[in-house]
Amino acid sequence: MGGFFGAALKNDCVFDLYYGTDYHSHLGTRRAGMAVYGKEEGFNRAIHNIENSPFRTKFGQDALEMKGNYGIGCISDYDPQPLIVRSHHGTYAIAAIGKVNNTDEIVEKVFHNGTTHFLEMSGGDINKTELVASMINQKDNLVDGIRFAQEEIDGSMSILILTQKGIYCARDRKGRTPVIIGRKDEGYCVTFESFAYQKLEYHDYKELGPGEIAVITPEACTTLVQPGGTNRICTFLWTYYGYPPSKYEGVTVEQMRYNCGRFMARRDNLGKEDLDTVAGVPDSGIAHAIGYSNESGIPYSRPFIKYTPTWPRSFMPTVQSKRDLIAKMKLIPVQELIENKRLLLIDDSIVRGTQLRETTEFLYMSGAKEVHVRPACPPILFGCKYINFSRSTSDMDLIARRIIAEEEGGEVERTILDDYANPESDRYHRMVDRMCREMNFSSLAFNRLDDAIKATGLDENHLCTYCWNGRE
Repeated sequence: MGGFFGAALKNDCVFDLYYGTDYHSHLGTRRAGMAVYGKEEGFNRAIHNIENSPFRTKFGQDALEMKGNYGIGCISDYDPQPLIVRSHHGTYAIAAIGKVNNTDEIVEKVFHNGTTHFLEMSGGDINKTELVASMINQKDNLVDGIRFAQEEIDGSMSILILTQKGIYCARDRKGRTPVIIGRKDEGYCVTFESFAYQKLEYHDYKELGPGEIAVITPEACTTLVQPGGTNRICTFLWTYYGYPPSKYEGVTVEQMRYNCGRFMARRDNLGKEDLDTVAGVPDSGIAHAIGYSNESGIPYSRPFIKYTPTWPRSFMPTVQSKRDLIAKMKLIPVQELIENKRLLLIDDSIVRGTQLRETTEFLYMSGAKEVHVRPACPPILFGCKYINFSRSTSDMDLIARRIIAEEEGGEVERTILDDYANPESDRYHRMVDRMCREMNFSSLAFNRLDDAIKATGLDENHLCTYCWNGRE
């Protein structure tokens, strides 16, 4: 995953760029960068590894030394960016957020059209942002190049391009990820997370539609390519990745999560006589749990606290075992709120299942009498094709798919997967029952997809639900 921020101002933009980019730190874990342009200074760029220290620590000195009216910044899980590119379009900086599933195919096409090489990163991969730039450079102008790149990519890609005249902002063709424009007297900004500009005194201006391309300058935001097609924004952004005050398509992350909790409580067969308290796995499970508590009347509590001053996010290390260890070490128990309690625990999702299993064991070891688990979204049956929300390399890394394969004796046809995605089917209930036993929960019930959609208040045709039902 990742996030970006850009600013085009009448005066120096570096202060806004520094803090606006930092506000995306929850979206990426490995690399961050800023690139600026000023008439006197030209282009300047800084990229740092942020695996072991926060963005502001690494970029504080750069922010003091950089100058420019235009700038873009990026937080990334993997690719170092923004990149500065020199081509027949002139010199520009580029940042790109999304996922490319057909890299080898695109590389062959680019080689065929005359590009001689790509810089290989550690691990042998090609920087996806460099790949996007190479496709843009196949066309006669930036707008045609952006459209060409997005058409060729199997997956999803939103793009910022910093030039000497303005910042090109392009949302991916299906609107899987947000691209939002803010405005203030000094100029305009572009961001993934809407809350990133609020404290910088910008106001909501517009959210780009699917496939829309705009350019921002200090004076204006001008649409160059009108949006087309139906928006299919990722529903998982609300459930997990988005920061609570952020707003996508007019819907706040915190409100959506609260709604999910309410709807789960309405369907649950457990009540006040069965439970002592409701708790959320910090941080993304908290709003879900508050919604559940308020709807059900079961008291809300915090039986464990996440230690945030020094521990990084749990998926930061590349090794799964280390991520699990960090997730475990971050949660500090409050013994009095756990011992002899019947707990209902809400997490945002179950992906591989490792961390939630260990969290449950941790609660039992701390004296919990029962641990009932309620994930805030349906079972994840398909690895995401559009954003990197998980480092899984195979659908079989997903606990739901592993259980399905074991239940069915191997790989299954799509029609059978559809049956497992149906919360009314016998297969679905067998899958959930087995998951409950394997993970040692007292009970397990997932949020239903129709309720998750209802929690957004949006039409299901405007939402991407691929990871749950395979619908593209």
